[in-house]
Amino acid sequence: MATTQGLDTIETPASAPGANGSPGPQPKLKRELGLWTATALVIGNMIGSGIFLLPASLAATAGPISILGWVFTGVGAMLLALVFARMGRAYPKTGGPYVYARKAFGDFVGFWTAWSYWLNAWVGNAAIAIAFAGYLAVFWPNASTYWIATLIAIGLVWVLTFVNLMGVRAAGRIQLVTTILKFVPLLVIGVVGLFFMHGSNFHPFTLTHGFDWGISSAALLTLWAFIGLESSTIPAEEVKDPGKTIPRSTIIGTGATTIVYLISTIALFGMIATPALAKSTSPFADGANVIFGGTAGGKVIAVVAMVAIFGVLNGWILLQGRAPLGAAQDGLFPKKFAEVDGKRGTPVFGIVASSVLITILLALNFSQKTSVVNLFTDVIIIATLTALIPYVFSAAAQIYLLFADRASFSGANLTRSAVIAFLALAYSCWAIWGAGYKPVAEGFMLLLAGIPIYIWLKWESFRDAAASGSPATHGAAAPVNGGNGAAH
Repeated sequence: MATTQGLDTIETPASAPGANGSPGPQPKLKRELGLWTATALVIGNMIGSGIFLLPASLAATAGPISILGWVFTGVGAMLLALVFARMGRAYPKTGGPYVYARKAFGDFVGFWTAWSYWLNAWVGNAAIAIAFAGYLAVFWPNASTYWIATLIAIGLVWVLTFVNLMGVRAAGRIQLVTTILKFVPLLVIGVVGLFFMHGSNFHPFTLTHGFDWGISSAALLTLWAFIGLESSTIPAEEVKDPGKTIPRSTIIGTGATTIVYLISTIALFGMIATPALAKSTSPFADGANVIFGGTAGGKVIAVVAMVAIFGVLNGWILLQGRAPLGAAQDGLFPKKFAEVDGKRGTPVFGIVASSVLITILLALNFSQKTSVVNLFTDVIIIATLTALIPYVFSAAAQIYLLFADRASFSGANLTRSAVIAFLALAYSCWAIWGAGYKPVAEGFMLLLAGIPIYIWLKWESFRDAAASGSPATHGAAAPVNGGNGAAH
């Protein structure tokens, strides 16, 4: 796919293998995302259900020392953000991690990256939608009933699916508004809460006395809250001036989110004693009650939480259609995922198909009468692991491409970029290892489930090539355009 910076649209030549299976120009993606909407996509896709529940889990697992867990995870997230900023500038093509992995390591790793990231998108969306019903129960207790929660979650998924079918501009506006509505209250509670802290609440500082005093356990729990830092790289061809906007939005978004997470966690541990915080079902609501008195603060925070979840689900539904788009255009995902609606510039099939799968997953929850908490916990572990695979391949791809494709990294300090990528790779591998054997095994089986699809796509490529009398086009990574508009 040829890209040219500064243009409002990008075309995919009809001759591109697997682009759409028919002659004629490919419908265009529209450049609608500016710096602030791209930044809102990054922040909005990170700040969701996780931050509103994590302080209680951290208090029960490690105690106040988990603040250092946020620091470790924040450093790891910034390292990954620097990787995606550099790669997004070098290769501003739809698909983000898929593009980088395929460019460096070929078709199979590219497919596996796209497959893993797509799984993370729609599987994680099921957990996010369920969490919305959980917070709604503050106002309507029946919303926590398993079948009502399931129906609410499914309804929310389809409302936001239709919003995203209207085009990236409509989805981007909602993301910007919801990001402001949830970011500001969290920051306010964190900053104001610093004046209501009591030093005695930080004792004991740790609940465990192992080799790291529980820091690694806390860091692993916080990782879910950072998934999405790469969000502006996925719809790269819908971002205005991607060479500048993608790296800026990634760094600004990740940095701002890290600050909010850290300040709010310090404030909560300082305002609420660790045993009480560990038992809290709404830590931020309890913090608001300490600041403002009474119980009205809890309901306000419940509204903020629902806004946060609404926004993060909107952003991830936008990505669930775009995560496989680049791979499908290259013939490494079913061709239907490459289709873009000509009028709205939206990958309609990819969005709808993913939402259908979310609905099925939620319906299975309904049939098994699984609790909201259990479903959320089980799903986010798998979703986090499937997100880490693209992180690993992206960091590894940068290490390789810094030297194999130097022209795309003109002006970069190669040694510094290589060190950052290596540290990001090490952090991602450590996070996978720390998840435990069972989640890693389950996540790996989901990855293996994509191999039959890859074999089928390869067979289709071979069959089509044989029918046309031309050699098969797949098997080596196709040239990917760099940020300067030239193919490498």
